[in-house]
Amino acid sequence: MKIIKFIENGIKYFGVVNNKNEVVKIDYDNIFDIIDDIENLKTQDLFINKKLYKMDSLSILAPIEYPRRNLFCIGKNYVEHAKELEGKTTKEIEGIPENPIYFSKMAYPAIGHNKEIKLHLDVTNEVDYEVELGVIIGKKCSNVDEENVNKYIFGYTIINDVTARDLQRTHFQWLRGKSLDTFCPMGPIIVTADEIENHGSLNLLLSVNGEIRQNSNTSKMIFRIEHIISELSKGITLMPGDIIASGTPEGVGMGFVPPKFLKEGDEVVCKIEHIGELRNILVK
Repeated sequence: MKIIKFIENGIKYFGVVNNKNEVVKIDYDNIFDIIDDIENLKTQDLFINKKLYKMDSLSILAPIEYPRRNLFCIGKNYVEHAKELEGKTTKEIEGIPENPIYFSKMAYPAIGHNKEIKLHLDVTNEVDYEVELGVIIGKKCSNVDEENVNKYIFGYTIINDVTARDLQRTHFQWLRGKSLDTFCPMGPIIVTADEIENHGSLNLLLSVNGEIRQNSNTSKMIFRIEHIISELSKGITLMPGDIIASGTPEGVGMGFVPPKFLKEGDEVVCKIEHIGELRNILVK
């Protein structure tokens, strides 16, 4: 099932998307109720005698605009990305990580497809992009073994982990540089876990103004989704609706010589196989 959130005449709705990119409204107030009731929702004949909307005609919001908690994020989770950052980050985290690097990202709200990312030129001159597979928890879980992790995944989405690199370096801890307003584009939809056969083999791509910058596959992760969720759940109870941003591959702006940071008017497009395309524009 493909779940979308959109706004019409000032009112926010959730919908389900079919294979023709047609959308039907569903009667739920928030994503957490949908997660709780997903099995019942799947059995309904949602598209019979209902008004249909074309997905490309909608004003699309992030599927989880207001997460209950900060996003759980994974740093340097692709070997080539770790290599491209050699000498450009703090010495304490140089090299290929031997254990996952966890950090937190605020999103209140996350922004949707075709929405604007603010450059925040008053506080940063180094705004960067990172395409990532977002994993959404579907059931409360604690101390989960890796072989059982998939039972607790609700679905997947695209996240652009927009980052102010200068703030990231200045403060050592990454929270501020990762959490400026509009720095969490997400969407355009959530695809439920049953529709993606193997999250460990999905193509990821990011382009800026049509120039491909990132082009990789989730099979190249250092720490797989199963390991990340299992490890996080040991001592931290994960809750329905929790979001995990699983890391980005090589090709970030910071990795180029000279760096290719984002500027006003840039169009950033993130694509992940079986999920779709997340497009945003940079503004002052």
